[in-house]
Amino acid sequence: MIDWGVAVIPRPGETVSGDQYFVASLPDGALVAAVDGLGHGPAARHAAILATATLERHAQEPVPALIQRCHERLSRTRGAAISLARFDTQESTMTWVGVGNVDGVLLRTDLGRGARQEWLLVRPGVVGYYLPLVQPATLPVRPGDILCFATDGIHNSFAEALTTHGSPQEIADYILRQYGKGTDDALVLVARYLAGTV
Repeated sequence: MIDWGVAVIPRPGETVSGDQYFVASLPDGALVAAVDGLGHGPAARHAAILATATLERHAQEPVPALIQRCHERLSRTRGAAISLARFDTQESTMTWVGVGNVDGVLLRTDLGRGARQEWLLVRPGVVGYYLPLVQPATLPVRPGDILCFATDGIHNSFAEALTTHGSPQEIADYILRQYGKGTDDALVLVARYLAGTV
C-alpha cells in the first residue's frame, strides 16, 4: 500500500537517537509516524520508544485516539513531538495530525489537482505534557503521492528536495545528508502511496 524509507542519525556525541518512527500496514491502508522525544539521549529515546510501542498496540484506532493514547502513555516521561498519518485505500485519503515540531509535507504527483505541496498544520504542544486540541485533516491522495515527515534536526527548507523521482529511501537519505543540522537528532521518513498501482 506504501513504499517507504527512513534515514536517522543521533546528535553528535550521542550513541542513541531520540527520534524514532513507526510504519504499519493495515487491512485498509497504512499508518506512519515520526516521533521526536524531547531533548536527546537515552531519556528522549525512552519517550519516543514508548510512543511507537503505543502506536503499534493501538494502530487500528482513529488518529485523534492514537495521539491521546500516546499522551497518556508519555505522561511520566519528558514527552515527545509526534506527527502521524493514516492512509485509507478504500477512500483514497490520508488523515494526518501533528503535535510539536515534526514537519510534514505531502508532494502531489498531479499538479492539476492544486498545490504541488501541502504542509501539515502542526499544533504547538508536547505529547505527554501539554496536548492541544487535536484536529486532524483529511486529504485525497493518488498513487505516486509522496509524504515526508522530518524532525527538527532537519532544516525546514528540506521540502525543496522533495521529488517523485527515486525511491523513498534514496529521497530520505538525500534529505538527511543535505539538510541535517548536525546539532540534534535527525530523522526523515518518506512514504510513497501505492494503492491502485500494479
